Amino acid sequence: MTRIPEDDRNIMEKAIYLPMVLIILNRDLTIVEKSSFKLKKPYLILIDETMKIIQKELAEVKQYMKKHKLQVIETKRDDAFTMYMFLYKGYEESHNYFNPRIRNKVQELMEYYFLRHLSR
Repeated sequence: MTRIPEDDRNIMEKAIYLPMVLIILNRDLTIVEKSSFKLKKPYLILIDETMKIIQKELAEVKQYMKKHKLQVIETKRDDAFTMYMFLYKGYEESHNYFNPRIRNKVQELMEYYFLRHLSR
């Protein structure tokens, strides 16, 4: 049973997922720049603007975590699982994440941020 309230745990998980989304988008940006697309600019703009939004949100997550003394540390990784230590107001909790779950969550977040542009 976790002592961490759901809202704080969600923030801590964002500290895991958002940097991964940025890494993937950065790689994709490089691929699009080197690609033979006839019209690269729309893709580059979409990726760049999405990265800016995510960077802003990640900065807010980090600020919240610092203010509330929350910390996430990757402690172990193998082919199937990644373990994180969540430090929450003096408590330590180990959380084990199935790597395909992490990949699916990162993909879900990418879709959310890309589709967010369409709703404006």
